[in-house]
Amino acid sequence: MKNLIRTVHLWAGLVFGAILVLQGLTGSLLSWRHELDAWLNPGLLQVAPPAGKVAGQPAYTEPGVAAAVVERLLEDPAYGRPDTLFLPEVHGDVFVAWYRPAKPASSWEQAVVRQVMVDPASLEVLGERNWGEAGLSRPLLMPTLFHLHRYLMSGDAGKLVIAVQGVALFLLTLTGIVVWWPKLTLSAFWNAITVRHGGNWPKFSFQLHRAAGFYTAPVLLVLALTGVYFNMPDWVTPGIRAVTPLTPNTKVTNASDAADPRIGIAAAMAAAQARFPEGRISRVSIPAKAEQPFEVRVRQPGELRQGSGATRVSVDAGSGALLRVLDPLTASGGDWLVSTMFPLHTGEIVGLAGRILVSVAGLTPLAFFITGLVIWLKFRRKPAKRQTPAPAPAAAPAEPAKVAASVD
Repeated sequence: MKNLIRTVHLWAGLVFGAILVLQGLTGSLLSWRHELDAWLNPGLLQVAPPAGKVAGQPAYTEPGVAAAVVERLLEDPAYGRPDTLFLPEVHGDVFVAWYRPAKPASSWEQAVVRQVMVDPASLEVLGERNWGEAGLSRPLLMPTLFHLHRYLMSGDAGKLVIAVQGVALFLLTLTGIVVWWPKLTLSAFWNAITVRHGGNWPKFSFQLHRAAGFYTAPVLLVLALTGVYFNMPDWVTPGIRAVTPLTPNTKVTNASDAADPRIGIAAAMAAAQARFPEGRISRVSIPAKAEQPFEVRVRQPGELRQGSGATRVSVDAGSGALLRVLDPLTASGGDWLVSTMFPLHTGEIVGLAGRILVSVAGLTPLAFFITGLVIWLKFRRKPAKRQTPAPAPAAAPAEPAKVAASVD
C-alpha cells in the first residue's frame, strides 16, 4: 500500500509540479501585493496625506467625500458611473473606481476591469489601468501576477484549472505525510525531520525533501483547501455543511418599490456606519439595476481579515433599510469558518508573522520540485542489483594419462 501511495505522490508531483511552482512564487509576491503595487506606482496609487493627518494611519472616509468622487466621475463622459468604489485604507491612499467589465467571449478569455484612481482631496483623476490585462509594465505587473495566481490569465477556465491544482496540492501533501511517516522510534523520527549533507547530493535532496515536507505540511494543507474554496466554493461548502451550519449565500434584492426615489452612496454609507460606528468603510458596490441594493464592506476593529475586512451590509437602494448584515465577529459555525478563509490563505490571520510564513511557504513548491526531481532521476538511473553468479560446477577429475607402450 505504501508503494502505491508513493507512486501517486510521485506522479502528482510530476504532473502538477510546474503549475505548483508558479502558484507558490506568485503567491509569495502577492502576500505583499498592496505594498509592492504602491511602491511600483507611487504617482497612481499614492498622494500626500490630508493636512493634519499622518501617512499610513487608518483613513475614515466621510460619506460626502465618497459621494463627491462618484459625482465627479458621473459628470465626465470619459468615466461615468463606477460599479464599485474602493475607499482609501490609510491616509495617502487614493479612491479606486472599478467599472464592470465586458463579458468575455469565451471561458478561456480573461475579463479586464477598468480602474480609475482619484485624489481624495482635489478629486483629480490621477490615471487608470486595466485590471486583468497582461503586461510587465509598472501598472500592470502586480495585476498580472494576481491573475496568473488566481486564473492563469485564462478566465473561468483557468479558475477551474487552479481549483484542480489545489486538490492536487492537498493530495500531494496527504500522500507525502504517509510516505514520510517513520518508525515509532525516537531515532527514526529525528532522522525524518533533520537534514545532514555529508557530500552526497541525492541523499541531501532526499533528506531536505522529507524534512521540509514535515514542517510545511500544515501550511500547505490550509493553502490548498482555502485556494480551492476561492475558485470553486461549491466543492468545499458541502463538506462544511456536513459538520456545521452554514447560511446559504443567497442573492439580496431591494424590498422597496422600484418606482421609489433612489438613495445615493452617501446615504448607503451612513446607514452602514450607523450599524457599525467603530468600523471603517472600505468599499461600496453601486447598484446598476433597480432591484439591486448597495453592498457596503466594513472593516471592524478586531476582525481577523485586514484591509477591507469581512463585514458586509446590504442597504436597500430605495428606503435605506438594512436588508442583510454579515458580521464575522458574531458569526458561528460554518459562517465563521468561511469568514476566516481569506485571512488563513494570506496568513494575515496572525498578522505580519503569518504573511511572512505564507511567503516562505510559497517558495517550498520550487524546493520540492527540484529535490523531488533529483530523487526521481537518481532512482531511474540506479542500476539493478547484480545477482551473485552461481558457482560453476566442479570439473570431473581427469583420468590418469596412459603411457604408450614402447615398441621395440
